[in-house]
Amino acid sequence: MRTFELLDSLSLPGDPAKPNEDAFAADNNAAVVFDGATGVGENLLPGASDAAWIAHFGARRLMAHSRDGDVPKDALRHALADAEKSYRGLRKRPPKENYEIPFASMMFAAADEGGFEALWFGDCAALVLRPDVPLEIVGEAFDKRAAEARRVKVLADARGLAPAVSNSRAEYLPFLRASRNKVNSDAGGWLFSPDVRAADRVTSKRIDAPSGTLVLLSTDGFLALASDYGAYDGAGLVAAVRDQGLKALGEELRAIEADDAEGRKFPRLKKNDDATAVLLRLV
Repeated sequence: MRTFELLDSLSLPGDPAKPNEDAFAADNNAAVVFDGATGVGENLLPGASDAAWIAHFGARRLMAHSRDGDVPKDALRHALADAEKSYRGLRKRPPKENYEIPFASMMFAAADEGGFEALWFGDCAALVLRPDVPLEIVGEAFDKRAAEARRVKVLADARGLAPAVSNSRAEYLPFLRASRNKVNSDAGGWLFSPDVRAADRVTSKRIDAPSGTLVLLSTDGFLALASDYGAYDGAGLVAAVRDQGLKALGEELRAIEADDAEGRKFPRLKKNDDATAVLLRLV
């Protein structure tokens, strides 16, 4: 039976004054990263951020069900059911539109006999570096990040704005809400949310991997080092994390973003996004 050895972890808030809307968890048998979608409307839950709630709640409950012995898809279904029940109990009113519902991207890895099973929603990624084998990228994060950068540039150019300036988000709200209203549908794709139906729409892949394989689970904010900023390719990013550690890579990430604070070189909605990564080794 393969197990995971946790080598390193990092979770940086995009803004230290605001809640970190990423979350992660890891043990010998499973690991997960969550990326809560920053709200584009009124918070309906107690606390400062509905997005932080869904990310942290999802990570806790998914890992709890995994530790209880659920197979990965059952663990997910039970975690989604937990989220649905808690959301209904905690919210101050039902959402008027879909964009008020909390959503999160996710990458979950559960070790098994010959590697691990990956389940994911949205633009989180798993970078799998086997000994002496080219990198395997699990998920669609690179393509989704490129598409997102193109959309942001179009929006910013149409409004005559620098993409990541502090007052730009209000300008983008109609577009962001319209996009969020399509989530959890065939048109908009499915995310982790207080909706147990998402269990049947998760993407999954069985990964064969020998002992010694490195697995980097990442939210898009950290993956931007490779997907958006071109500081590394995928294999180079895993190697840099292995050799330098996640703290150093986090500092490099923030330095790149500080040098392009308005997002003119690298179009994006925020100067800094929450950035989370977990480095594992299969043993």
